Amino acid sequence: MHSFRTRRSVPYSPAQMYALVAKVEDYPQFLPLCQALVVRAREATGAREVLVADMTVAYGPVRETFTSRVTLDPAGRKVLVEYLDGPFRHLENRWTLLEAERGGCEVDFFISYEFRSRTLQLLMGAMFDRAFARFAQAFEDRARQVYGDPGGGSIAAQS
Repeated sequence: MHSFRTRRSVPYSPAQMYALVAKVEDYPQFLPLCQALVVRAREATGAREVLVADMTVAYGPVRETFTSRVTLDPAGRKVLVEYLDGPFRHLENRWTLLEAERGGCEVDFFISYEFRSRTLQLLMGAMFDRAFARFAQAFEDRARQVYGDPGGGSIAAQS
């Protein structure tokens, strides 16, 4: 099983970053490999919202669609994505968005995955790893596009 984790300090508030991560419908506009995302169902469960979404990822001639349950927790500023159906044996990712000590937000992103097919793993595995390494940066770039430049705040990355 492959996994990737990164924690970054960004000069945007946790509420701003949560809003970007929670708006899954926008992912095809800026997220590496994400060609399409369709929300099939939405259900409020107390303070949380649970979505069922189909994401299509593409790289060259390879195109795969998978279904996930996305749990949005605005109070905890957390997003949990759990795999339901598609080309994976396992897929889970978590976003946690915390107030940073010096202002801004600590973005914690974790993903673990394993393809069902060894062939697909060979075709897509290394490329997925590179894409996941760029996810946090893609969200930071999106924040800059949506909210503007926060004044030249330096971004520290930790992996």
